[in-house]
Amino acid sequence: MSAPLVPDAGTEAGRQAGARRAPLGATPDGEGGVRFRVYAPNRDGVDVLLGDGPSAPAFPLTREGAGGVWSARVADVGAGVRYRFRLAGDDTPAADPASRFQPDGVFGPSQVIDPRFAWSDTEFPGIRRRGRVVYELHVGTFTREGTWEAARGRLAELARLGVTVIEVMPVNEFYGDRGWGYDGVFWFAPYHHYGQPDEMRQFVDDAHRLGIGVDGPSTSSAVSARQRPGAARVHLPRPRP
Repeated sequence: MSAPLVPDAGTEAGRQAGARRAPLGATPDGEGGVRFRVYAPNRDGVDVLLGDGPSAPAFPLTREGAGGVWSARVADVGAGVRYRFRLAGDDTPAADPASRFQPDGVFGPSQVIDPRFAWSDTEFPGIRRRGRVVYELHVGTFTREGTWEAARGRLAELARLGVTVIEVMPVNEFYGDRGWGYDGVFWFAPYHHYGQPDEMRQFVDDAHRLGIGVDGPSTSSAVSARQRPGAARVHLPRPRP
């Protein structure tokens, strides 16, 4: 893969394309490139590896001042590419702690996700405090398929029941094929067995068009120990000799 490194900078074309300027992670810039940013204050260098495999090309990130953030823009890549970070002093690549999607689970590479989505819920007024009817929903068990797409097909039933708010049980990436989601790892990556991020966004969009709000709990106090071999290593100090 040929992907020349170019200076990291926000672009008008990127803003026109609706690309979100995320503080960390991988963000397509709307000009045929992706900006990578990661917080690794205790490292002397960080590379981003594009692709999945031992021959993945590496591109160095540049430290942004003294704040511990490393970044670079890589041209000629976009949404869908898989990547990992490699830290100076550690030969084992790690997933992105700010990953938007982990297609192979917590130990696999991260995937660049396009932040743009064709929302159609601009008329959704929100949920009033009085008269709320809350339905707690576990995506993995709500339907036989256990996916966003299958759950989306039953939203009309919930609307007919009078549900006004769906409280989705934790959906960020966690270890294993089944679980309640309370041992989540990647806070911004929806669980890969439930479907693609766009399928989650479509679920929310459809719910809003039916007058149903979508909410979910935060479970930051229950981080899985399974994270430690991967993403969290980015933040750890370099091993002492």
